[in-house]
Amino acid sequence: MTIRLAHLSDIHFGGENPEAVAAAADMLRGERFDLVVVSGDLTRYGEAWEFEQAKAWLDGLPEQRLVTPGNHDAPYLAWAERIFAPFRRFERWIGAAPAQTWLAPGVAVRGINTARGAQPRLNWSKGQIARRQAEEAAAWFDTAPPDAVRIVVVHHPLIEMLGGPMTARVWGGEAAAAAFAGAKVDLVLSGHIHAPFTWPYPYGDGRTYAVGAGTLSVRERGVPPGFNIVEVEADCFRVTALAWTGSRYEPFRTWALDRRAAAP
Repeated sequence: MTIRLAHLSDIHFGGENPEAVAAAADMLRGERFDLVVVSGDLTRYGEAWEFEQAKAWLDGLPEQRLVTPGNHDAPYLAWAERIFAPFRRFERWIGAAPAQTWLAPGVAVRGINTARGAQPRLNWSKGQIARRQAEEAAAWFDTAPPDAVRIVVVHHPLIEMLGGPMTARVWGGEAAAAAFAGAKVDLVLSGHIHAPFTWPYPYGDGRTYAVGAGTLSVRERGVPPGFNIVEVEADCFRVTALAWTGSRYEPFRTWALDRRAAAP
């Protein structure tokens, strides 16, 4: 049976597109998905009421979920909390922020937090991933069944998308991407730039792919609101970016990404 994942990102409750968000929930409840992934930025400013809305929406979805935080999930206005406990609100309403994992027959998924409350640079919205985070993820995948599809979930794209509508400039991103390619990770799911994309990392055997989802907020960057469906097939990963037309979701773009050959 094909493994199906729904990959959403950047919903930005407080600035969400209400119709697109409601229709996404209906679709996630109405179709079969093995896992629902949300790769960060559930809220607009990290306010308590925004997290309450996000939790209520998530609670209405199928129970198999993995949600990582994004830079907007650290409070923008509560400065002391942003610096000293940036993801306390996320953990209170959504769940553990440092790392989440999900295992099922044929697939292993690990979430990694690339957002930071404060950084030694002016733009705190950009990403970071420590060597330790990448090494711990690689070690965890080594404990998974050898035939399992390996998927990492982060908020920020680890390598910049050429021609993308914005940048992530992830400190440690290229080193982590190379480490994941070496660990034979298959997919690295992300958000942040509000546009869907796929491309292979230029490391290893070229079969580790970055996959980005769009947004369900009103902060569109040249692409309609939408989310991805990721299907694990025998010889490829099929990624379908859905776009909200104002009344329904329709395919916006589809990619077929070759899978690496199974070890003999």
